[in-house]
Amino acid sequence: MKKICIIHGPNLNFTGIREQGVYGKKNLDDINKNILAKAEEMGMDADIFQSNYEGGIIDKLQQCYFDGVEGIIINPGAFTHYSYALRDAIASVKIPTIEVHLSNIHQRDEFRHKSVTAASCIGQMCGFGENGYILALMAFKMMAEDAKKS
Repeated sequence: MKKICIIHGPNLNFTGIREQGVYGKKNLDDINKNILAKAEEMGMDADIFQSNYEGGIIDKLQQCYFDGVEGIIINPGAFTHYSYALRDAIASVKIPTIEVHLSNIHQRDEFRHKSVTAASCIGQMCGFGENGYILALMAFKMMAEDAKKS
């Protein structure tokens, strides 16, 4: 798996500013630099996108289909809990997608426990902070290696 797209949803552009005890002190630019460095180290071509708009994220997901993206890592932010449009977009592009959350959504407010988008994803990483993105990259790399062995 070579071509990966990382999509950050609403308010992730405020990482490092908002609720540092929940989301950490690093800003999104620093997190993205780390993701890109790890992806390159693993031989992956990574593209990163962030939007506070549901339609912008859906447009990006659909563009991934046309661009031949092989894997998507998405942090849908609050859209996780109610965006059936985002869920349908993930399902429609038929690209393996891993959902990532900086915090453990299952230990937070009850409304955060339900992810409507996760059902369209091959897996979910939550509670590992920015390392969740790296773990998702590693999962894609291991899946690609397993596929070569088959």
